[in-house]
Amino acid sequence: MIEKVDIAIIGATTSVGETLLEVLEERKFPVGQIFLLESEASSGSRLEFSGYALKIGDVSSFDFSRVQIAFFVSTEAVSKAFAEKAASLGCIVIDRTPAFRNDKNIPLIIPEVNEDAIEGVNKRKIISMPSCTSIQMLLALKPIHDAVGVKRINVSTYQSVSGSGKDAAEELASQTAALLNFRDVKCKTYPKQIAFNVLPQIGEFLDNGYTDEEMKLVWETQKVLNDESITVNATSVRVPVFIGHAASVHIETKEKISAATVCDLLKQSSGIELVNEQTAGGWPTPVTEAAGKDSVFVGRVREDISSDNGINLWLVTDNMRKGAAVNAVQIAEILVKLYI
Repeated sequence: MIEKVDIAIIGATTSVGETLLEVLEERKFPVGQIFLLESEASSGSRLEFSGYALKIGDVSSFDFSRVQIAFFVSTEAVSKAFAEKAASLGCIVIDRTPAFRNDKNIPLIIPEVNEDAIEGVNKRKIISMPSCTSIQMLLALKPIHDAVGVKRINVSTYQSVSGSGKDAAEELASQTAALLNFRDVKCKTYPKQIAFNVLPQIGEFLDNGYTDEEMKLVWETQKVLNDESITVNATSVRVPVFIGHAASVHIETKEKISAATVCDLLKQSSGIELVNEQTAGGWPTPVTEAAGKDSVFVGRVREDISSDNGINLWLVTDNMRKGAAVNAVQIAEILVKLYI
């Protein structure tokens, strides 16, 4: 284990990049040198880290042999263009984009769920991360799957605009202000008004009628849990919330399990906080519980009255933190401890 780690962040000016800087500092990650990188168009600006103003560099001209870990939190196109180059120069890439999620030779990691899959990382030197919705769902389902086996998942996600980037947050804010002042709204990021509305499409439609965002939940569940027999039916909805994703999850298990036993399992699970009182407000929300926190919050745990082996759950998570930045730093901490 080395004392200090030199790192690069590609996509430093994105919402996830800025959150990543906060998390590295909060968790006292042993940063040596840090290089903040973007496309040429974004280079030259500055961000603060540990009291220092750091200049943003150009990723296309950066020498990745100068760092041990590179966090890719930009776009899929940027990861495809530079991640393998970075890995070939000796640093380990932690990629939170979809670029390598379906590559069977690259691990897809949620530390609390499948840390052991990191083993062998030095062969390809790339670690991929699931989507934020998969992270929250699989972290909650892992202990149930270990106990009785998950057969089928039916999930509807309610995802905040932060998942679409800074422009989407600005669009929600500007549309809200316009409507409250009796003005017309303008739609740029989304095809329809997002303020005071819900949009039943996230991502691009595929030939089967599902969106790529919905299909991620299928592919990533099977890969992370290492079980291709699990079937997943997903609907992803964009909601007018600034931070935090929610999900209504119904599962069918291979063996019957009670809601009380599920609660006991979740209480013992790392990264989970149970908020499950059958009283007004006895359930978690993105704003009141999840925002700014690192846990997956679980509530509305109940047995399905329409299925012998059914369990219902309500999940909320800060998608910028555990859904992205925190998960990435947790992976880096494991690398420093065991593999670098």
